[in-house]
Amino acid sequence: MESLYDEFGNYIGPELSDSDQEEPHDEGDGVIESEGPGGDDEDMEDAAAGDEDEEGGPIGGGQVVLAEDKKYYPSADEVYGADTETLVMEEDAQPLEVPIIAPVKDKKHERLLAEPLRSTFTPEFLAALMTNGELVRHVAVVGALHHGKTSVMDMLVEQTHDLPAAAKHHLGFTDTRLDEQARRMSIKMVPMSLVMEGGSGKSYLLNLMDCPGHANFNDEVTAAMRLADGVLLVVDALEGVMAVTERAVRQAVAEGLAVTLLISKVDRLILELKLPPADAYYKLKHTIEEVNKTLLEAAGVVPGSDEAAALVLDPLRGNVAFSSAQYGYSFTLSSFAGLYSEVFGEGKGAAGRFDPYELARRLWGDVWYYPDTRTFRRKPGPGAERSFVKFVLEPLYKLTSTVISEHPKTVERALAELGVALKPSQYNQDVKPLLKDVCRAVFGGASGLVDLLVAHVPSAKRATAEKVTRHYSGPLDPDSLLAKCMLEAAPRGPLVFHVAKLYPKQDGRAFDALGRIVSGTLRPGDRVRVLGEGYTPEDEEDSAAAEVTNVWVYQARYRLPVSRATAGNLVLVEGLDAVVARTATVVAEAFDSEEVHIFRPLRFQTLSVVKIATEPLNPSELPKMVEGLRRVGKSYPLVSTKVEESGEHTVLGTGELYLDSVMKDLREMYAEVEVKVADPVVSFCETVVETSSLKCFAESPNKR
Repeated sequence: MESLYDEFGNYIGPELSDSDQEEPHDEGDGVIESEGPGGDDEDMEDAAAGDEDEEGGPIGGGQVVLAEDKKYYPSADEVYGADTETLVMEEDAQPLEVPIIAPVKDKKHERLLAEPLRSTFTPEFLAALMTNGELVRHVAVVGALHHGKTSVMDMLVEQTHDLPAAAKHHLGFTDTRLDEQARRMSIKMVPMSLVMEGGSGKSYLLNLMDCPGHANFNDEVTAAMRLADGVLLVVDALEGVMAVTERAVRQAVAEGLAVTLLISKVDRLILELKLPPADAYYKLKHTIEEVNKTLLEAAGVVPGSDEAAALVLDPLRGNVAFSSAQYGYSFTLSSFAGLYSEVFGEGKGAAGRFDPYELARRLWGDVWYYPDTRTFRRKPGPGAERSFVKFVLEPLYKLTSTVISEHPKTVERALAELGVALKPSQYNQDVKPLLKDVCRAVFGGASGLVDLLVAHVPSAKRATAEKVTRHYSGPLDPDSLLAKCMLEAAPRGPLVFHVAKLYPKQDGRAFDALGRIVSGTLRPGDRVRVLGEGYTPEDEEDSAAAEVTNVWVYQARYRLPVSRATAGNLVLVEGLDAVVARTATVVAEAFDSEEVHIFRPLRFQTLSVVKIATEPLNPSELPKMVEGLRRVGKSYPLVSTKVEESGEHTVLGTGELYLDSVMKDLREMYAEVEVKVADPVVSFCETVVETSSLKCFAESPNKR
């Protein structure tokens, strides 16, 4: 086939027809000529028609439409209407890891109950006991770390509440915080109000405050002792007196509180040390002597004096109890003697019955029992056994060994001799739960411990006068109506409420105030005046008005609302946190008949000497961190924050564990920001206290 073009690209093919020729162009201006008259107008009309098609209808012909001009989705006005405000965000303005609509954060730092537990008492009965101050006791449960304070509280909670079976294993009812349960140690002081019966069947209201045992959290113990009228000192039977135990005794003596002793974990002497009963007695006796030595030294009393006799702890006086919270029993000498009277004295006529008190006063000390003559003597002899070993420890050892090593049928026969029967299904349990059920069935409730607290801790009504005398900063004029009502804990007097501790709500943004009503009656809706720690009658700047929105009885994991609370009671109040820093004195807003002074701030036994520097990871979140530090100061009484000259924020605490807990709360609950922390620094200073008796010389490096 011949080519239609030559070597130079010229067309050499056949001649083209007229229809194939190109239309002539005006080379001068490059404008396309119209094919007929009115061509320009027709082109403009076609362009206008194309525009109308683009806006109002489908585009016809072969007109080109750019991709950005195409309409794929309806506009917001078409979907939502012209009255809806539309926010158009630029692309990639929000990070991918941040959701467009953030979910609602449910902060949870405590394990609380939505509904109150079923208990052996009704809320109405508890409220009725609150009106009688003679039946109320305020007790701080103190002791060293892991000596069984929370376990004792669990034992009492199990005896007064209907708990699910799954919750009974390491209950930790007063360890409400999640980090407390993870660490297996108490961080905060938590009160629990329990209605319990004594040996006579009479009911009492016990406000027990479970205190931390770690030395770093001694500020919580100080707050508890400000509210308490007595101390239940818990000492491990195996470990004995520790440094924290001695500090707690000295602190209780300084506060003028009655001291009672509970020797816990008695089962460890049997199951871990495997001591013979006679050696176990000497171990218990040595522990009591060590506590008495610390108590008399703290009080500055000479041993053997009349004052020492009034302070000393002695099982014969009834202010010492023994317990094994793991296996659910506690007893005093009186309650143990009562068991003998119930089991062996019933149904045997007048000759078979005996007075439990007479047996109890022979169950401790150098008293020996002669089985041949069935008599007690002060001197040992052939065949004689020490009475405490014979009547207390040996039965306890035999009961424990029988449950652990014998067949369930043998255990059933042994319990039948004691007049105790268990369900058949209980005998098929493992050893530990079976031993716990057996001990609870044999020993019953904690009536012995209740009688101990009732007898040796003053009632709330009588102890209020001592609290006012020690801690009220104003004069107690006999002619003053306010002073008279406070000393008598008068429920009809002017309202005086002493706040000693703040507890955060679940969101960490507000606090509830725990305090003691010294005088008057507190109700929800009362208008009050809150006096801060810096208030004086001459300078009223540190005071503000507030309204009480709720009044509760604090039950650790739940709260019982009350319509009113009278003088002498401990209550949790909502609505005061905005004007309370740490402690405060609350009076009625309308009371202005005489000058009101405040209760003195807490006096701590430790100082905040460990310092860390903090700053937010994102500098723009500094205001949130500062606000979080302010809230932390409300929750931890001994924490203090400062702004150094360099501009950095420093936090001071009592130790590394204390500061670790503070920073955890700051990050997760109060500020919700990521915080950078510097290495801890210990503040250390020394000075010269007296002139040396010898001349001291020192040479400098340059021999001068």
